Formats: sequence, structure tokens, C-alpha cells
Amino acid sequence: MLAANLRRVRTGRGLSLSELSRRSKIGKATLSQLEAGAGNPTIETVFSLSRVLEVPISDLLDPPRTSGLTVVRAADVEVLRGQGVDLRPLRGIESGDAVFEVYDQRVRADSRQDSLGHVGTEHTVVQAGRLGVRVDGREVELGPGDYVGFDALLPHSYTALDGPVRSVLLLQYRSDQRLHSAPTHPPCLADAR
Repeated sequence: MLAANLRRVRTGRGLSLSELSRRSKIGKATLSQLEAGAGNPTIETVFSLSRVLEVPISDLLDPPRTSGLTVVRAADVEVLRGQGVDLRPLRGIESGDAVFEVYDQRVRADSRQDSLGHVGTEHTVVQAGRLGVRVDGREVELGPGDYVGFDALLPHSYTALDGPVRSVLLLQYRSDQRLHSAPTHPPCLADAR
């Protein structure tokens, strides 16, 4: 899905592979592989593309929407691996003016996942383990059942403090940030993140 969605949003924004490479700091060859369906993107790559293209992550990863009963089997979902986190995208949900993406998030033992920021609001509920969260220089520690929410444009990181951490990650966007309602003109250079 990433291959087709990435090509569609890139061309819809009027960006060449070279320009997307420059803005995202991802090699042109890597982008070409991703668009050909041959690459294996990391969390960092997908989040960088989401940030530069100004679209929710689900617009890059999700297949076309279906109606009725939705079941997502763990074995059927490709894991996005980052420097310290494994994310399994479970579902994108659109409701009124809001879009939500639900992920099974696992922070590996003795690992940290950094993010420069991306569009939306990030919500995390810890299920097991102790999670350190740093947002724009402020740090909090969470245990099972604890919640944190913040503006995802801010630089942030997750750290497993005592072994692995299992959590649910919910990303929230405005519906006008979705690919299907995004402007077709390329964002101005001042808007590039």
C-alpha cells in the first residue's frame, strides 16, 4: 500500500523524487524502491514522509476503506520497526472532523525511539511495563494504565525503562489533513518541516 499511496500523494503535491528526497532527507534511491514496492521502510522513514507531505501516516499505509465488521489479525499486519519501537498499524477511523489511527506499540527493552515530530496529536496508554516519555524537553514516567497526550509536532521520544513496554498508540488528526482532502498544490518551502 505504501508504494501506491506514496506515489499518489507525491505526484498530487507536484513533487519530484529528487525534491521529496531533499525535503525528507531520505535518499532518492530509497524513495524509488519504496514507490516500486521493493523497500522495507522504518518507522523513521514513514514518519518523515508523513511530516514532509503533511498527511496522516494512515494515508500512506492503509488500504482503501471497507464497511461492516473489521477484524485485524496480528499475524496479517506488517510491523514497522524503528530504532526502539515496533508498531503494528491496526485501524484508521474517521469520525466527523477527526481521524484516528490505532497502533499496537511495543518499545523494546533498553531502547529509545526518537521523533522529530509529525502532524496530529499523539495519545498513548501503557498496558505493561514502565515507559519514559519526553516531549519538547519535558519528561514523564508512565506505568500500566497510565495515559499521555501531546501535540505530535513537538520533538518527542519513548524509552523502555524496565524491560519491554506494551502500549496502545492513538494518533489523532483533523480530517482536512487526510490525503483525500489535502490541497493538490505543493506546500510552500516555509511550510516544509
